[in-house]
Amino acid sequence: MATKIYAALLRGINVGGSRKVPMARLRPLLEGLGHSGVRTYLQSGNAVFTADHGDEESLAAELSAALAVEFGFTVDVLVRDADYLRAVADGCPFPAAALEGKQLHVTYFSAPVDAARYADIDQAAFLPEEFRLGDRALYLYAPDGLGRSKLGEALARPALTKGLIATSRNWNTVSKLVELTDA
Repeated sequence: MATKIYAALLRGINVGGSRKVPMARLRPLLEGLGHSGVRTYLQSGNAVFTADHGDEESLAAELSAALAVEFGFTVDVLVRDADYLRAVADGCPFPAAALEGKQLHVTYFSAPVDAARYADIDQAAFLPEEFRLGDRALYLYAPDGLGRSKLGEALARPALTKGLIATSRNWNTVSKLVELTDA
């Protein structure tokens, strides 16, 4: 297999509570799995690495299992390659360059989602907030930020994410992950 650059997106860590995964411990954990060029970004569970084995799903499962052994709790992990991350950024349906990073978010999903999953959400009721679906991703425009977003809250309901791993990143992080994975 050819060497590829990936980003690992860890869900629900370092946001309070007991689910702490220090990036200083994540880097050697990834290296111990045979990956190279390991870098982390922020404390919210973003790591970039090069792998010469596996695919997105097997790499995510391998890292999730290693995190459970290392930290004693389960962490949902998505792994996406550089081409996918670039395609998600390039496919943004909102004018990203004209917005602040905190106004635009991408939720990455473990599997494709279709419009039927969100059919019960009355988008007009949430304006000026909006969302659009992409390839295993959901783009959310929240002009007042995610913390104040009523639409973001509605989209995060467990019934809508059932059967999926879903993890969100603001546009600054989306852009930085593309930059870090560009060879």
